[in-house]
Amino acid sequence: MSGVRVSYYSDILCVWAYVGQRRLEQLSVEFAQKINIETRFCSVFPDVEAKMEQSWKARGGYEGFNRHTLEVAKKFPHVEINPRLWLDTRPLTSASAHIFVKAMEVIEQERYGDALSDQPYLDRLSSKAAWQIRLAFFAEGKDISNWHIHMRIAEDLGVKPELVEEKIHNSQAVTLLAADYDLAQKNNIAGSPTYFMNEGRQKLFGNVGYRLLQANIAELLHNPTDEEASWC
Repeated sequence: MSGVRVSYYSDILCVWAYVGQRRLEQLSVEFAQKINIETRFCSVFPDVEAKMEQSWKARGGYEGFNRHTLEVAKKFPHVEINPRLWLDTRPLTSASAHIFVKAMEVIEQERYGDALSDQPYLDRLSSKAAWQIRLAFFAEGKDISNWHIHMRIAEDLGVKPELVEEKIHNSQAVTLLAADYDLAQKNNIAGSPTYFMNEGRQKLFGNVGYRLLQANIAELLHNPTDEEASWC
C-alpha cells in the first residue's frame, strides 16, 4: 500500500498512549488507504522498579504514580481504568509485552507476505494484540509482563501459544523489537506516544489533539514530494 507512512512509537505501559488510542483508530479510519501506519515501540518502562526509584520516589512512589495515572485518565472518560493500577499489580518491564506484540507481527508477516500492507491497520493481528495487552493492564489491572497473560491474549486472538513461543525462541521477535528501539534512538524519539512522519520533518509527541494530527497528514497528502515545501 502506498501513501503517507506514519510511524507510531509508544510504550505499552504509557497511559498517554492508552488514552490516545482513539486518535490512532480515527486516523486509520478517516484516511484508510491513504496512509500506512506502522507500529513501533520505544523504551519508556524498561525497568519499572528503577523508574519508580529514580523518578517517583520523592512523589510517593507507586502510590504517587497511581494517583497521577488516575488523574490523567479522569480527563478522558472514553477509557476504562482500574482504580488499583500500579498498587496491586506492578509489571517489572514493558519489554516482554513489546516482544509478544512483535512475535504477533512476525506471524502476520508470514501469513500475508507483501499483502500485509493492504490489511487495514485495525484488522492486523499485531494491532489487536497491542490493544488487548493495554486493556489487560489499564482496564483489568493484569501484570502484562507475565507470560501467561500474553498466552491468554494469543489464544483469544486465535493464535497458538507455541507459535508465539517459536517466534520468540528463534529471536525473530527480539530482532524486530531491537530494530524499533534502535530507530527510536536514531530518530530522537522523546517519549510515548510519538507520531513520526515525512522522514522526521513532522514529529508529534505526547498528548497531541486529533485536529493537529489530521492537519499534518492532510498537508502531507497535499504535498507528497520533497520538491514542494510543506506549510505544516
